[in-house]
Amino acid sequence: MGLWDIITGQFIDVVEWMSDEEDVMVKRFDREDSEIKYGAMLTVRESQTAVFVNEGQIADVFPPGLYQLETANLPILTTLQSWPYGFKSPFKAEVYFLSTKQFIDLKWGTKNPIMMRDKEFGAVRLRGFGTYAIRIVDAAKFLKEVAGTDDYFTTDEITDQLRNLVVSRFAEITASAEIPVLDLAANYEDLGNFLRERINPEFAAYGLELTTLLVENISLPTEVEKALDKRTSMGVIGDLRKYTEYQAADALTKAADNPGGGGEAIAMGMGFAMANKLGATLNAPPDSPAPAGPPPVPEAPQYYIVVDGKRAGPYDPDEMIEQAQNGSLHRKSLVWRGGMRKWRVASELDEITEILDHIPPEIPA
Repeated sequence: MGLWDIITGQFIDVVEWMSDEEDVMVKRFDREDSEIKYGAMLTVRESQTAVFVNEGQIADVFPPGLYQLETANLPILTTLQSWPYGFKSPFKAEVYFLSTKQFIDLKWGTKNPIMMRDKEFGAVRLRGFGTYAIRIVDAAKFLKEVAGTDDYFTTDEITDQLRNLVVSRFAEITASAEIPVLDLAANYEDLGNFLRERINPEFAAYGLELTTLLVENISLPTEVEKALDKRTSMGVIGDLRKYTEYQAADALTKAADNPGGGGEAIAMGMGFAMANKLGATLNAPPDSPAPAGPPPVPEAPQYYIVVDGKRAGPYDPDEMIEQAQNGSLHRKSLVWRGGMRKWRVASELDEITEILDHIPPEIPA
């Protein structure tokens, strides 16, 4: 290789960026200490913008197109460098290519539940998540405010900050919008559009545009969802008296098909009687006189426990506390009370668990 080939090899005459990586937002043109030749061709493709930086200062911004790097095309850079050597010298300005396409399917979601006040359910906690899309609309501002001198900038480096902005505004707007919880699902699209309009000015400060924001789901705590399911079930049942009578009639039909099932027939009769009594109570007028005298005091349940392989009891709830305190009752103890078909482990019974939760554990060795 001759000396002239070495010298000419130091000059770059084509400046362009080709990449198939989906998440790259900024890529600095790699010139490896070579100088860009005066009159070199700059190719800026669709969905790209090129930014020239000279000595740390933004000199020119080029939208999509084909440019010949000459004095006429670089007025700002010409002023900065004064273009010695008859305006024909090469230069070492840095070239940054920015992708202006939309970066889609970026995720957002609440890490912790959002507290809000609902007119129907009172204070509730909500979680929300969805997706959003962005694109660079001001290349110079994005380079100055976000990417800086990073020669390879991807969406992963900014999505955490953008996600925090979305979640923060989602919490603020949802809490102040006073939309009933049950109506939120019907307003996902409107809520997403409203959020996008409110957040866009903050994205614009980074040279970005929030093109799309989708609310995919807003969920309630599991306990509230179970309560809603029960409420829905009651709405499906409708008239409780008629439903109970139907259940009793169904039991009667099954008992007739099984003549030997005397126990079921007795249960059916009791159920029918209870249905009539419950129906009379539900259908009684509001101003009907109350029954004479208070109802009888309910008897405390009596429990039996297994201690050293033998049945012990019966014990009322206060005596069960004493058994727990002296160590005879623990979570793995077998417990039985009236109405139970078989012995149950103490930890499976809510009323026994409440007793055991107030007993301190054993002192560790």
